[in-house]
Amino acid sequence: MAYRVGIGFDIHRLVEDRTLVLAGVRVPFEKGLLGHSDGDVVVHALCDAILGALARDDIGSRYPDTAEFTRGMNSMLMLEEIAKELGPTHEIINMDINCICEKPRLSPFRDAMVNSLARACRIEPERISVKFRTHEGLGPIGSSEAIAAQAVVLLRELDS
Repeated sequence: MAYRVGIGFDIHRLVEDRTLVLAGVRVPFEKGLLGHSDGDVVVHALCDAILGALARDDIGSRYPDTAEFTRGMNSMLMLEEIAKELGPTHEIINMDINCICEKPRLSPFRDAMVNSLARACRIEPERISVKFRTHEGLGPIGSSEAIAAQAVVLLRELDS
């Protein structure tokens, strides 16, 4: 039995007149993430982690920010499509996600985020960890100008 690990990272600027969406969950806040799609850094990092574990390309190759079909796209659709690539040959053992921001406080949304990701990936919520970190006031994240996310995914290759 073989195991495969993938990592992902994403960061987007916070701006006025955008809805904040993280892990597919709308979070009430006065700013949202700037992006060609909905800017969901959690989902973008997770997509890249899954693709990395599968030794494939990245979400920028599949969903370029220059393509009209990705304008305003719900990032959960990206995750659902990428999760289908696991097919009958791989299963997600677990995923571990850090969402890094000063504001807003995200812990009240943890369960909704975990459940949203579990539905999209068709796995049990117990296989998903979503954690929140601040940046201790340092840099663009620390000054609430941006939000970042890191993701690690462990896959197991299934016997064919």
